[in-house]
Amino acid sequence: MIDLELLEHLESYLTESRKQRFDTVLAQRTKHFTVATEDVYQLHNTSAVIRSCDVFGVQEVNIVEERNTKTIDREIAMGAQKWVDLNRYQDVKSCLSDLKQKGYQIVATTPHANDGELYDFDITKKSCFFFGRETEGLSEEVLNEADSFLKIPMVGFTESLNISVSAAIILQHVTTKLKHSDIDWQLSENEINEKRLDWCKKTLKSYDDIVSRFYAEK
Repeated sequence: MIDLELLEHLESYLTESRKQRFDTVLAQRTKHFTVATEDVYQLHNTSAVIRSCDVFGVQEVNIVEERNTKTIDREIAMGAQKWVDLNRYQDVKSCLSDLKQKGYQIVATTPHANDGELYDFDITKKSCFFFGRETEGLSEEVLNEADSFLKIPMVGFTESLNISVSAAIILQHVTTKLKHSDIDWQLSENEINEKRLDWCKKTLKSYDDIVSRFYAEK
């Protein structure tokens, strides 16, 4: 459980504009949708996906690093990795298992599926959108475990989009529909308080000293 007295004390060190910003952003955050990237080789692609998740209010990103393990490109993510939760997995099997235990349906994004156009997507189900490797696409394991497939309508000669572009298009569409629905998509009160505390920790340079003094004087 979150120590609400500690949280209130920590937030007293923040400016009013920063606290208001936290409240405004958290009011638009959701875990109804999440995203997973599978062994994406180009580092800037994963970083850009994280940035899109932050922009469109998706709180969690799942990163499978079975073959490619790299550090998030801070310049491209523009600090988004500070505000979005990153769940890392060494293999896709554990990622799929964890997501299904959390109640997510697995949505394989692929331009080659015959069903599941973006504009027909059912937003009522908790969903994780999987994006695959730049050249190979999603693995057979993800495709076999997928509950549904999703593609972006395209009418040109090019048959696919960069994954970071695909993620941005999909997230913009589904989150806009979600926030205009009557679905309970927002974070719970406890989840909001957890993120307020986490963001205080990431914002305040003297966080550890402030916490130590707080409990020493309590």
